[in-house]
Amino acid sequence: MSRQLALDTLALKPVPRFARTEYSLEYHQAGLRPATGPAPDGTAAFRDLYARWGLDFLWTTEDGLRGDWSRWGRCTDMGHAEYAADGSDLHLPVRCPFETAEDVWAFDAVAEYGLPTPEEQVAAYEAWLQAKRRDFPDQLCPGGYYKTIVSGAIQAFGWDLLLEAAADRKRMERVFDGFFRRTQFHMDAWARTTAEAIIQHDDFVWTAGAFMRPEIYREVIIPRYAELWKPLKRAGKKVLFCADGDFREFAADIVAAGADGLIFEPVMEFGGMVEKFGGTTVLVGSAVDCRDLTFGTWDTVRASLDRSLELARRCRGVILATGNHLPANIPAPILEQYRAYLQAHRGR
Repeated sequence: MSRQLALDTLALKPVPRFARTEYSLEYHQAGLRPATGPAPDGTAAFRDLYARWGLDFLWTTEDGLRGDWSRWGRCTDMGHAEYAADGSDLHLPVRCPFETAEDVWAFDAVAEYGLPTPEEQVAAYEAWLQAKRRDFPDQLCPGGYYKTIVSGAIQAFGWDLLLEAAADRKRMERVFDGFFRRTQFHMDAWARTTAEAIIQHDDFVWTAGAFMRPEIYREVIIPRYAELWKPLKRAGKKVLFCADGDFREFAADIVAAGADGLIFEPVMEFGGMVEKFGGTTVLVGSAVDCRDLTFGTWDTVRASLDRSLELARRCRGVILATGNHLPANIPAPILEQYRAYLQAHRGR
């Protein structure tokens, strides 16, 4: 594990081995505790877990001092499915506070939720960042923002009303612009911190791809990403764009807008991403699918790992990860095989 190796990877510098991250690894803490002795608690437990897995990079975002929108205005709680092993993250949806598409078109995210002063937000972000560096000195902990333009609209309105309202491009663009302006405030703040890299998360597509007309992405959404990243690029930050689903149709547009890296799921097909972007762009992912880890055989997983490593050797910068998370119901033996195999074979 090496924070510097992650930084060198983001800079597309030669590295002796592939950088590594994983998502939702913390759900497996109980099953991966030391064979002897008591399990550590809290931050120490995660630090030990990341060391055992050889992680160089942690996926981190922080939505700021007013990140919990339910405290400041209307937003939709769509509930949460059971993901943790004990089901502790399960909760039912709450009734949407918006009734019609007219309610959506009249909404302004900046006016609804408000913002702290720039100085307050910069100080809070820097304090958050320093705490991360103190707690996890061996991993690169980027700054980042989760509820970007489309994800912000999902958080506010829920899927049903968002889809209905987005059918009117002209009226919806003004609404998207409100979420853009909120996000711009936070990107301006991150630009004033010592963060070396920023994750811009926006779940702007589905597993099947775009759910709005392509011109909305290319003329409304992605140009605003380019504006979000200008202060970050001026400040020398690396920008990593992250989305669930299949955004291959727009990946080149995202890179042209200024993204230094792409964080993606296996639905994006690792080989195709390497072919198109391996020589110019940091790729965070692999050919491994968590469904094979959970329900498949070790032979299937190992073949995916071998393919990932072969493809990664064609990349200038790659951070290996199972892009659709490591859910809590992966059998412990195959998870351990996965960890050990990648640790043993991740050299360039």
